[in-house]
Amino acid sequence: MKICDVCGLPDELCVCEEIAREVQTVKVYTVRRRFGKLMTIVEGIDEHDIDIRELTKELKAKCACGGTAKKGQIELQGDHKKRVKEVLANMGFSSDTIEIREMDRKSNRRR
Repeated sequence: MKICDVCGLPDELCVCEEIAREVQTVKVYTVRRRFGKLMTIVEGIDEHDIDIRELTKELKAKCACGGTAKKGQIELQGDHKKRVKEVLANMGFSSDTIEIREMDRKSNRRR
């Protein structure tokens, strides 16, 4: 039986990931990429506490889109800001710490 180094509980009962989800500040915004396509970017998730690849897989399935995890952030194809917030809140992230940023359409900059 393995024991978690952080909380001292067995791996089956480990609560480190749930605690980490509640404390992290997550930013969700869109950017324009090549050929005018929108990408939803999710950043601020600590890769050491949460399995970012598994989270990416779950978000892609719930939003019915393609995407990837690069450089500590999740990139989803399309505009899925509201849906991502709902899914993250259902997965245990605090909805107060999920920040949705709007983009200035003319200059392609975040406000």
